[in-house]
Amino acid sequence: MRIAIVTETFLPKIDGIVTMVLNTVACLQARGDEVRVFAPQGGPAEIFGAPVIGMPALRFPLYPELRVALPRASMRKHLEEFQPDLFHLFEPSLLGIGGLYYARAMGVPVVVSCHTNLPAYVHYYRLGFLEEAVWSLMRVRHRGAELNLCTSTLTMRDLQSHGIEHLALWERAVDAQRFHPSKRCPRMRARLSQGETTGPLLLHVGRLSAEKDVASLRAVISALPQARLAIVGDGPERLHLEKHFAGTRTYFAGYLQGEELAAAYASADLFVIPSRTETLGLVILEAMAAGCPVVACRAGGIPDAVEDGVTGFLFEPADHGGLPRAVRRALTSGEELEAVRARAREDVQQRTWHHATDLLRVHYQQAIAEWQRKPARTRPRTAERLARETALAVLRRALP
Repeated sequence: MRIAIVTETFLPKIDGIVTMVLNTVACLQARGDEVRVFAPQGGPAEIFGAPVIGMPALRFPLYPELRVALPRASMRKHLEEFQPDLFHLFEPSLLGIGGLYYARAMGVPVVVSCHTNLPAYVHYYRLGFLEEAVWSLMRVRHRGAELNLCTSTLTMRDLQSHGIEHLALWERAVDAQRFHPSKRCPRMRARLSQGETTGPLLLHVGRLSAEKDVASLRAVISALPQARLAIVGDGPERLHLEKHFAGTRTYFAGYLQGEELAAAYASADLFVIPSRTETLGLVILEAMAAGCPVVACRAGGIPDAVEDGVTGFLFEPADHGGLPRAVRRALTSGEELEAVRARAREDVQQRTWHHATDLLRVHYQQAIAEWQRKPARTRPRTAERLARETALAVLRRALP
């Protein structure tokens, strides 16, 4: 197959969406498929043999790491040269809307994948009045697809309850060879604990933004005087969080990648993630693969990956003291903790990217077959017009 991937999020930014794009492209190329990636400019020109077409982009004011790209006429030229069999739009917004238009203009089926809980995110930025407008935008993008892929069963239920159909589950995956208990490293543990290696070392990995609820981890450090916390990642909330955790036993490590990230997981005693908005949580799977037991909120897509007391420890989202208690429970559970560690590793080590991508290719083939069964449809005249009309519809709902 020839697959055009359009993603709003790409290197050099590092997050779960980028991880999924990179691993998916690598596996598709290895299977003999041809891939072209359309992304905001600023990243590499090629990944795993697949050309990357960078589109002019501007930094998003509320999130400087995020680059916003608009569809351009040059996108059509590249697509017409490539002649894709299918478009896969990762969490489409502006650039993805352009991809949706060009797919229709070329008579090519579309798969859209949902990776973030955008309607929930607006509340963390005091923009809750935009929630219904966000759902309106999401209905536009998802109803234009032959298939909508979700990374959790909860996401599927949410989309379905808002009138979005043609849903399927994208099976989760992790590189269980890269993230492995054997990567435990005394030097990394000393680095993350700032030399205090005897007490419990808690680890958090992820984007430092409001919707991740990282600030709530301070309650854990306050409740456990012997524990230390290492926070790996970066984002718009980092300066605020450094002030929030000032005077506590907390170390901000910034971004870690590759072997350093694998060593961080394997060298910690617990992985803690307070977020209530995760649609998948790839970092959870990475921690489980590395033998680092997970303490997480029973919300979003997390219960799909973690079973309380079996492959991790969960606390209830409405229980404000639940996170510190769940961490204490894990640290004092003795043999239960070791059993959880072993079962979690066993659960994820078969969930390879190659297996998940083989199933993804089946979804692609189903989308192509669905498209071929449909009659010709009316198409918008320009990508710019579709993006403009979508934006206007959102504003009408958002403004009085």
